[in-house]
Amino acid sequence: MKRVVKRAAAIIMVTVLSIGMMAASAGAAASKTGMQAKVIDGQVYVNTKDLVNMFGGSGQYDSKSGTYTYKGSSAIPKVIEKVSPSVVGIIGQSTEGMDGTDNDRYNLAHGTGVIIRSNGWIVTNAHVIDGLINPVVVTTDGNTYNITESFSDPLSDLALIKINAKSLKPATFAKASQAVVGETVIAIGTPISFSLRNSATVGVISGLNRGVEASYRLIQTDTAINPGNSGGPLVNLKGEVVGINSMKFSAVGIESMGFSIPIDTVNYVVNQYFKYGTIKRASLGLQLEESWSAIVGLPAEDPLTVTEVLSPEAKKAKIKEGDAIYSVAGKRVSSVVDINELLKAYLPGQKVKLLVQTEGDIVTRTLVLADRADLLGEADDSFLADEEE
Repeated sequence: MKRVVKRAAAIIMVTVLSIGMMAASAGAAASKTGMQAKVIDGQVYVNTKDLVNMFGGSGQYDSKSGTYTYKGSSAIPKVIEKVSPSVVGIIGQSTEGMDGTDNDRYNLAHGTGVIIRSNGWIVTNAHVIDGLINPVVVTTDGNTYNITESFSDPLSDLALIKINAKSLKPATFAKASQAVVGETVIAIGTPISFSLRNSATVGVISGLNRGVEASYRLIQTDTAINPGNSGGPLVNLKGEVVGINSMKFSAVGIESMGFSIPIDTVNYVVNQYFKYGTIKRASLGLQLEESWSAIVGLPAEDPLTVTEVLSPEAKKAKIKEGDAIYSVAGKRVSSVVDINELLKAYLPGQKVKLLVQTEGDIVTRTLVLADRADLLGEADDSFLADEEE
C-alpha cells in the first residue's frame, strides 16, 4: 500500500486540449519543458512537483479519489492583501493644459507610490511628481498627507517623497536580479481614476534587461499597466517588489507591453540619495555613438564610437574623436545603456580601464571618471537626460 500511495502521489493526468494533438507528441512536448512525462493508455502523465514548480502555487493529492487539487492562484489574494498597505495614491493639480490660472480644480494628475520606510519615505516615478502642484498622498486607510520633502531623478525616472507619518508598513523588496522570465507578477496601483486606488492586475514577466526609451535596463511585463499605475510596485508571488512600474507601449495593435524599473536600479537611487542627498553619477566624459545593430536591437558586439571628448579626464587619457570603445572595466559594451548600467557601481573620481581602438591599434586606457552633473555645468539631471535622449 505504501508503494501505491507514493506512486499515485507522484503523477497527475493532464488533459491535452489541442485538437488533433497526439498523446505521444504531448508527452514529448512536456518532456522538453523539463517535466518527467509518461504516456499510459493514450493519456499523458507528468510529475506533480514539476507541474507545480512550472506554474507556481501549491496543491494537494487525494489518494482515495486519485485526484489532485491545484491551488496555483491561492497565493495571489494573499500577496495583494500583504502588499496593498504599502501602496499609496498620489494626486495633485497638473501644470499641463493650464490656461494661466490655477483655479481649475478638475485639472488633476495622479500616480502611485510604494512605502519604503515606516517614517514616511515613499518611492515613485519622477514623472509622477514632476509638475504636480500641491500634491497629496493617500494611504490605504484613507488618510491624506502633504508631501514635506521630495527628490526627483528624471534620468532613472525615480523620485523619493516624504510625508509626516509614522508606523507605516514598508514593502518588502526582492534581492537584485531575482526576477525570471515567465514568473507570475502582480501590479498594484491607481489606474485611470483616483477612485480606483489599490487595483491589482496579474501577468508574467515577459522579458528582462530591455533597453527601451530609458537610460537603464527595464523589466517587460504583460501585466496590465494603465495611466496612474506609474510609481506602483510590480510584485512576485512571495510578496516582494521586483520593480517600479514606469511606462507602457500604447497604440493600435499593441497589447500588454508594460515596463518596470528593476529593483537594483531602485536600490541604486535610494541608497545614493540617503547617503549623499543626491545621485553621484560617474561618467566616461565622452559623447558616444551606437552601431546600427545596437540601435535597432539586433544582437551585437560592435563597439561604440567616440563623437566628442567632453571631460578633461578623458582628454588626459588620450581618448580622441573616432576612437572605438570595446570594453569598460573588463566588460564588453555595445550600447549607452550598457555603460550606464556598469557605471552604477562607480563614483566620480574612480578609475576604470577602457579597451580602445585608436588609429588601427587596440590599446588600454586608464580613465578617471567624471561627475555627470558637473560635466556639462548643469546640476539638473533632467537636462542631462534630455541631452542623452
